[in-house]
Amino acid sequence: MRSSNPVFSRRGFSRDNGYAGFNTAPQAGGAAVGTQGNPYAQPQAGNPYAQNPYAQQAPYGAPPQAPATTGRMTMDDVLMRTGTTLGILIVTAALAWALLPVDDANISRSYGIAIAAGLVGMVLALVQSFKRKASPALILSYAALEGVFLGVVSSVVDNRIASGAAMQAVLGTLAVFAAVLVAYKAGWIRVNRRFVGFVMAAALGFIALMAINLLFAVFGGGDGLGFRSGPLGILFGVIGILLGACFLALDFKQVEDGIAYGAPREEAWMAAFGLTMTLVWIYMEFLRLISILNSSD
Repeated sequence: MRSSNPVFSRRGFSRDNGYAGFNTAPQAGGAAVGTQGNPYAQPQAGNPYAQNPYAQQAPYGAPPQAPATTGRMTMDDVLMRTGTTLGILIVTAALAWALLPVDDANISRSYGIAIAAGLVGMVLALVQSFKRKASPALILSYAALEGVFLGVVSSVVDNRIASGAAMQAVLGTLAVFAAVLVAYKAGWIRVNRRFVGFVMAAALGFIALMAINLLFAVFGGGDGLGFRSGPLGILFGVIGILLGACFLALDFKQVEDGIAYGAPREEAWMAAFGLTMTLVWIYMEFLRLISILNSSD
């Protein structure tokens, strides 16, 4: 399972993770890769994942379900690990808000700590993304450091730019999460190959433009090309939130497929990792958008 997050990728349901049979589409004129010689594997045509040989046989037309007693990932596993990861992030964000003041005398020190925490957290996320298996220690450390970064940044915006911005961003993130979940479960969002290709291309273009804008801002001063301020900033803020919503749909699809096709239980940590990064992305885009809207008043 590759990441649906616009910045990182994560390993999961692929043949190179030691669990043969995942992510093995049928080859022309033959059985799906990973199913040759296996009398129990029954790949389904058009399915991005070949059926797990340990999965139970389901009624005709229904996806195979993994037995609950074979160490396979369940929705409870995903919810528990996602709750743990987000809980640590929220706790460290609250501590950073309370213990790292952003008044005139302390803002430089607090912001320096936040940037350092954010950079280290990014490194940990990259390391986890290229590991074959999930490392709970890395994922939880990333969440803790990301919380420090978000706590200070949120405090700066809330206290210096727009009072109540942090709560508005939280509510906006929760609203997007709920809306995408409802739309996905209702079938209004169909995650297929075309959808994935479009979202990934849009995300790469978005990130490239933001990187160019940052370079112009660093070397040319001011707001760079203006992609993060004024009307263009508002437009790109909305695009960033929409991209985050699309990546949530990809996350939901990957979790659903992982459960249906018997992903190993430790992959629940990867699901929690991806969902956390996507929610952080959406929250930061909301916070940035609120800042731009209040700056233009």
